[in-house]
Amino acid sequence: MLRDGITGDWIGTFLGHKGAVWQARLSSDSSLAVTGSADFSAKIWDTHTGEALYTLQHNHIVRAVAFPTSPSPSMLATGGAEKKLRVWDLNRSGNGVSNGTTSPPPSSSSPAASNPTSYEIGTNVHTATIKSAIWSPTDTNILITAADDKKIRWWDLRTSRAPVAEYTVDGPIGSCEMNTSSSRTLATPVTDASILSVAAGKNVYFFDGTSRPGTLLKSHKLPQQADAVAVNLASDGNGGRGKFVTGGATDTWVHVYDYETGEEVEVGKGHHGPVWSVGFAPDGKLYATGSEDGTVKLWKNCAGEFGLWK
Repeated sequence: MLRDGITGDWIGTFLGHKGAVWQARLSSDSSLAVTGSADFSAKIWDTHTGEALYTLQHNHIVRAVAFPTSPSPSMLATGGAEKKLRVWDLNRSGNGVSNGTTSPPPSSSSPAASNPTSYEIGTNVHTATIKSAIWSPTDTNILITAADDKKIRWWDLRTSRAPVAEYTVDGPIGSCEMNTSSSRTLATPVTDASILSVAAGKNVYFFDGTSRPGTLLKSHKLPQQADAVAVNLASDGNGGRGKFVTGGATDTWVHVYDYETGEEVEVGKGHHGPVWSVGFAPDGKLYATGSEDGTVKLWKNCAGEFGLWK
């Protein structure tokens, strides 16, 4: 389902999967969407028409999908219960695809467009389900995965047989996301502009998201389980410093912490079920939470008036 990011109004629904959708992503220019499903497929959608442009068949549940940050991306990464990281070249065709099959949309007439090729990265390296795949925001040769074997791996697609960096976290991974602050008012290093945030058990980890694969910037141990975390380093305009937000399965609250100290500074109450997903707007003025209660809530994170908030 596609909604307006400002008002929350419904825009449209993508119809076609025959199983639960585990993950959905937009391209950086919002022209494409991709979804990974329990029906053993990933689908790429035209966000303007709702048409399914590609159906990429897998041999098991697809849990992770990711576009590079470039506009109109020509590549896609997928992963899941197959324990295989695949990179799909949407501009390249062949007699078949490596380790996967593709179903073109009925209206597709170009041979190159109807049969994307996929390549497996790091054969037999992942030993458990891949839960997240993320491209570096500054280098499309770098791809990051998080798996149920409690490992975060950084891959260089130019030398794809083994990860270039690896980090083992202390707990089952709940979320792994790239967070970029577009408004910078804190005196923090430039490498902090993009941060890879990971929630694992009662721990949260923050890694350099730009030029130093595998470099841990900060970690905090929390009093409760975190199944999702998002960070924003921009000031809130009211003297507040960078913050991170968590949600989890053990309560229905949204917890807000000081990034530097790990001290809890705010608690958001309103959900009636576990909070499984959190994310900041690029400018940091809002963050969103998704809950098992079937709602997505937007929370104000700035001083003064904003939108409907006075």
